[in-house]
Amino acid sequence: MENGYSILYVSIAVLASAVVFLSFRLYSVNRFRKISETKFGQLESKVHDLQLENLESRLNPHLFKNILNSIQSHAYQTYFALDKLAGVLDYILYESRKKFVSPKEEIGFAMNLIEINKIKVSPLFDLRIKTKIDETDPSYQREILAPMVVTDLIENAFKHADLQNPDSFISVVFEFSDGTLSLTVSNKISEKKALRKEHSGFGVDALGKRLSILYKERFKLERFSENQVYTAHLKIDLRGFKTEMHTA
Repeated sequence: MENGYSILYVSIAVLASAVVFLSFRLYSVNRFRKISETKFGQLESKVHDLQLENLESRLNPHLFKNILNSIQSHAYQTYFALDKLAGVLDYILYESRKKFVSPKEEIGFAMNLIEINKIKVSPLFDLRIKTKIDETDPSYQREILAPMVVTDLIENAFKHADLQNPDSFISVVFEFSDGTLSLTVSNKISEKKALRKEHSGFGVDALGKRLSILYKERFKLERFSENQVYTAHLKIDLRGFKTEMHTA
């Protein structure tokens, strides 16, 4: 009988030791997993920052070159264009260096950019600009929007429309309410083929990459053509967006 109890005690002791050992191993594995996830997250964040810095460093000079070309093509409007250019340059040199700007700043930049592009169009050209902004929305002046995300959609419209044809048009509609930014840009497609320059088309690819890195499932970007009209629609849900998650 004593031998039976001895065997039982030994078995319990071995089982308890095994449980303690396995518990310790499980704790060690979980701790290692958490450390690995943290380091992976830090590495992923650094990779995203490097990607964004690379994209932005290539984007700004390209935009600046387009602006200068627009001004050069119509010297008689240089004074007006330079006034708008001053605001655009301030934004490019200072605001776009920041990780995030306010929707108000971004829309203001876009409006200056449109004014500069207007010097290229015929006086009879149909250029429609509309804004539906809820300026009382607290998010409107919060720095939660990546700078220059609206640039490519607007630039592409001016690039692919026939700006000297009175039957052509460009429509730009900005909307902001309930913490959500929407931009819809439409243009009648020119029958003339746009001159394809070396390195052209980078902006279209870069925009999708930037939005994916920063906003993941919070954005929607659609492009489609119908009846010779090309439309691009961008929508970004900024409600509850935490910029500290994306700053180094």
